[in-house]
Amino acid sequence: MREQIPAALDSERVDRVASLMTGLSRSVVASLISAGEVIRNEEVVVAGSQRVAVGDWIEVEMPAADYVESRLIPDPEVIFDAIHVDDSLVVIDKPIGLVVHPGAGSSPSTLAHGLLARFPEMVDVGSPECPGIVHRLDRDTSGLLVCARTNEALLYLKEELASRSMRRSYLTIVAGCPEAATGTVDAPIGRSRRTRTRMTVTEDGREARTHYEVLETWHQPAHASLLRCTLDTGRTHQIRVHLRAINSPVLGDSTYGKPDPFNIGRPLLHAAEISFIHPATRERVEFLSEPPDDFMGAVEMFRRSSSGS
Repeated sequence: MREQIPAALDSERVDRVASLMTGLSRSVVASLISAGEVIRNEEVVVAGSQRVAVGDWIEVEMPAADYVESRLIPDPEVIFDAIHVDDSLVVIDKPIGLVVHPGAGSSPSTLAHGLLARFPEMVDVGSPECPGIVHRLDRDTSGLLVCARTNEALLYLKEELASRSMRRSYLTIVAGCPEAATGTVDAPIGRSRRTRTRMTVTEDGREARTHYEVLETWHQPAHASLLRCTLDTGRTHQIRVHLRAINSPVLGDSTYGKPDPFNIGRPLLHAAEISFIHPATRERVEFLSEPPDDFMGAVEMFRRSSSGS
């Protein structure tokens, strides 16, 4: 895999760039560097701490056996909406229940499998397990995510994500209402020691910050609120964990919230807005998505009940 360094990655460490390019872990990249498999401008990289510059060419020799064995099989039966497509990227409006990429216990057919069926060139973009995937949404979270069609776009978009230039806002319905109409939950998140599949607020976790705004509050048939949440970071289950921490758990969230009294069947969380600097045009672009029927049905139910109609 060979890519030229864009402006967004100027002065970054070469091991971090190689990891972003390939989707491989930093430890695997370190092994490749030790083996002389990472090249910068036709010279073997001898230390991962070396800094790259705009226009540099980085070449990574992928582990052949792992790469071939882990390639995904395209699946044209995977259903999803691509609301924007250009030569650099695809913006997906992900439906409820679709897993983004393979993982432990996940479905054999994921968004990644469907992307390869619709955009075959993505097979060589990033890691073979997550081709073109810039960021992810939980299986039961609906809404927007961006995927890259070229390695250059993947590098650029992942750097935007890391530098927090990419903006992502979510709509959610929570039980109760936060004490303040607007606020920020700034609390580190890590894996629970008791249940490894759950995340929790913990002092030794990774930095995590969620901004929220209360849009509507209802009192019938139960106390609940419609919130907009904007992410500064993108930790696993971040919004769900943070809202639980301020006693406003996401409605329908049986993992971090309360029992599901309305039989919603999933956490009511929707990725409604995303904006970023386009890797080709260098202009900011923005995309919007309306919540799905179950979400809007819950909103209308609360509005009708609270209005007394």
